[in-house]
Amino acid sequence: MHIDDRCTNQSQQIAIALGSNLGDSVAILTQAFAYLTGNYGLKLICHSHWYQTPPLGPPQPDFINGCAVLEMTHSPGDLLQILLATERHFGRFRRGKWQARTLDLDMIFYGHEMLNTPDLTIPHPEYHHRAFVLVPLAEIAPDWRDPHTGLTVRILAQKADRSGIMIIRDS
Repeated sequence: MHIDDRCTNQSQQIAIALGSNLGDSVAILTQAFAYLTGNYGLKLICHSHWYQTPPLGPPQPDFINGCAVLEMTHSPGDLLQILLATERHFGRFRRGKWQARTLDLDMIFYGHEMLNTPDLTIPHPEYHHRAFVLVPLAEIAPDWRDPHTGLTVRILAQKADRSGIMIIRDS
């Protein structure tokens, strides 16, 4: 299914994953919410606790991860550009896969849409394999269904390997 960016002007709920392992990660992630809502008109519906999670790939500091549900009227393509611009604003420079970063923002769901273009795949193609996404997402959107499998986030999170994932209680 192709979504024409010019025709998507209805309010839509989206789910994003946030992560950071450079700098004051909790502060950066919290400030990212203010930046997205203040500069791009996204409305924060809810967000999960923050979780300390082990990194994928080369040795590097643990990540702080979480998820949020937001509401907005931007198209998927525009939202992708907003997320990339927000990462850059917080000092993210893409140097390759699985590198340390100040801010990582991934679009997990865009309503119940499915999209597969060279630039964007919705739902996120790897989210269902990543406990660092599923655990916080299940906290805030347990009944959101994967449009490919029909499984809820709660079920997917229950199947995920939660090794090394620890909630940060004061978040």
